[in-house]
Amino acid sequence: MEQFVDREVELDQLTDCYESETADFVVIYGRRRLGKSELVRQSIADRDDAVYYQAVESTAQNQLEQFVDTATAQFPSLRNVRRDWEALLEALGDQDAVVVIDEFPFLIDQDESLPSRLQRVWDMELQETGMTLVLVGSSISVMEEKVLSGSAPLYGRRTETIDLKPLSVADARQFFPGYDPETAITAWSIYGGTPYYLQTIDTDQELEQNVQQSILSERGLLYSEPEFLLRTELRQPNTYFSILRALAHGRRTPNEIAGMAGVESSSLSTYLQKLRRLRLVERHIPVTESPTSSKRGRYRIAAPLFRFWFRFVYGNQDQLRMLGENAYEELVEPELADYVSSLFERLCQRALPTLVDRQFRDVGQWWFKEHELDVLGLTAEGLVAGECKFTSTPVSEGVLSDLKRTAAEVQWSNRPADGEPLYVLFSRSGYTDDLNHVAETRDDVRLFDLSDLVTTERP
Repeated sequence: MEQFVDREVELDQLTDCYESETADFVVIYGRRRLGKSELVRQSIADRDDAVYYQAVESTAQNQLEQFVDTATAQFPSLRNVRRDWEALLEALGDQDAVVVIDEFPFLIDQDESLPSRLQRVWDMELQETGMTLVLVGSSISVMEEKVLSGSAPLYGRRTETIDLKPLSVADARQFFPGYDPETAITAWSIYGGTPYYLQTIDTDQELEQNVQQSILSERGLLYSEPEFLLRTELRQPNTYFSILRALAHGRRTPNEIAGMAGVESSSLSTYLQKLRRLRLVERHIPVTESPTSSKRGRYRIAAPLFRFWFRFVYGNQDQLRMLGENAYEELVEPELADYVSSLFERLCQRALPTLVDRQFRDVGQWWFKEHELDVLGLTAEGLVAGECKFTSTPVSEGVLSDLKRTAAEVQWSNRPADGEPLYVLFSRSGYTDDLNHVAETRDDVRLFDLSDLVTTERP
């Protein structure tokens, strides 16, 4: 049975719509494998007024027939209704039904007029009923273009939108409750917050055995997962593969990415824009700058499994076959701490507002020339500057001294005149006695360990 974790906010959101006496039009979208289908199935599990139809890649006529079969099983009176989307939905509106259409992009692919027809029946009939219509889609580009964008026929009709995000490390940990904090963070750094991927973890085995069997082995369930998903979304994926490989190997600026991927700099932005729309790549800027005007953007892979796969699997398939059961030990383990390090920084950034009692305006990274901060929080009381060390040795007082020097370089236009910086450190391997003593005697230094992250981090 599929494990269902968290999503209480989204379940409450859906239940409120179902119980409302007015019409509701809900759009649910997000990257593949995040559990959108399971979310809606859970939300209607105890209802006898709900129709759940999962569209498939088929002809428009077959799709309509399957919808009729599904709907009449719940509402037999629909057998007498004309077999047409508008007529069927109007009849379901008369019943104040909950109607979920999953993988809506498959329907649009066969009948581009469907969004316009839904708009017409919604405007003329359904919005005066107690019906809830839920459209679910994994193809983010189709959902944005055909449902959410200002030029889409259905624009302005939706009453609720759920943009489903990956699980936090704290929620992902429910899939491997026996793992200690370090192993839990490492597992999240490999599998991410995607329920489908987390579901493959056998909690009776060590993490390395799971990774070996599910990702590094040809027979593994996730061995070809990123390649499969990219080929379903992209017509010519090879260039995208090269770009993702460059990102997975630490290339961050457009020039660095183009150089390693062998792509013309002038055309790189088109590829990156597509990957960003698929939620696979994200652009980030120094947290003190404006997202619209900053020219200092860096790029990174957003989904941990894709980052892991493009670093350790893509291009290494022959070597993985030769190494067999030793692949994890030989290929992954020597580079694992370095691999986890940048994802560890992201976890620290996300956890900061729950660990420090201040009103944060923004949290992220900061860099300028040779200066860089792993974590920088902007608050009305001043800067919260942080360093993250996923190393095998305790963090020393020297790291704090470096952090203070770097924080002094930060220029922030809204910095309060009387605000004093707060320094925060995150460590995999604890702290030296000297640094612990400093933190005990000063109010402007806070030390955190891995257990703080796996219990408090939220997306």
